[in-house]
Amino acid sequence: MKVLVTGGAGFLGSHLCRFLLRNNGDEVVCMDNFFTGKRENIKDMEDNENFEVIPHDITEPIKIPGSFDRIYNLACPASPVHYQFDPIETIKANTLGVINVLEFAKLNGARVLQASTSETYGDPIEHPQKESYRGNVNTLGPRACYDEGKRVAETLFSDYNRKFRLPIRIARIFNTYGPNMDEDDGRVVSNFIMQALKNEPITVYGTGQQTRSFCYVDDLIAGLYKLMESSCSQPVNLGNPKEFTILELAKEVIRLTNSRSELVYRELPEDDPRKRQPDITRAKTILGWEPKVSLEEGLVKTVEYFRTLIGKYKKAL
Repeated sequence: MKVLVTGGAGFLGSHLCRFLLRNNGDEVVCMDNFFTGKRENIKDMEDNENFEVIPHDITEPIKIPGSFDRIYNLACPASPVHYQFDPIETIKANTLGVINVLEFAKLNGARVLQASTSETYGDPIEHPQKESYRGNVNTLGPRACYDEGKRVAETLFSDYNRKFRLPIRIARIFNTYGPNMDEDDGRVVSNFIMQALKNEPITVYGTGQQTRSFCYVDDLIAGLYKLMESSCSQPVNLGNPKEFTILELAKEVIRLTNSRSELVYRELPEDDPRKRQPDITRAKTILGWEPKVSLEEGLVKTVEYFRTLIGKYKKAL
């Protein structure tokens, strides 16, 4: 099959491209505007004859010759630091950009998957979060460009499905971590690991009792593929249902890195969710999918990636 991965040079996109090439032997086209995506993430694939890189911003119409069978839309800044850097562009990616992706899918008769997010639930009142939960989102807050943008993207996907019978898939992705994360993306796992490896104070926002559920990237990518190849057009939660407090994560990172870092506490950012845990009953039932990698196992691999990254920086100096 011929597959288009928008945002293919990003954290998740690069892992997905690699999975499709190695596990399926698909012909993969990686599209990225390299705002947050990095060439380094896809460097190992660029000599593969089944892999092509096209620099392009999806907010502009997509015009690629040939016919595509599958389209994964991962093109959007996904960390608060990046999506709040230019909130208007973030909204454009989730509206104009999504329309361009859907139009290209319609032109090709391709099945298309939207990488949505647990942020569509906002600061949830329901816990754990089921796909039927409609969320608690502040439309005027600093996170709204991403939260509401992704909600609109889901609406567009659903309307194209209803109006044009376009085959769609919607993945609501919960906190995912692993190699190829950006060291300064502001996400809690990368923040904690980088601070711990440098023996710097580890910044905990609020009391640290807010919770997250951390899914290792290999598990997430397997879930995306299973969803794409399923017959489910309804949103599906993809994440690890094991819930940890931010404080527990910080202590585990310190333990695994043998760090001398101490914890420092800062004010909780506006609209930061207090609870986050997916109900993955639908994924288990329909996809036969659930995460396999434990937090400790995944963190060990991620710590090693960042340790190597820091080593490269030191050699370059």
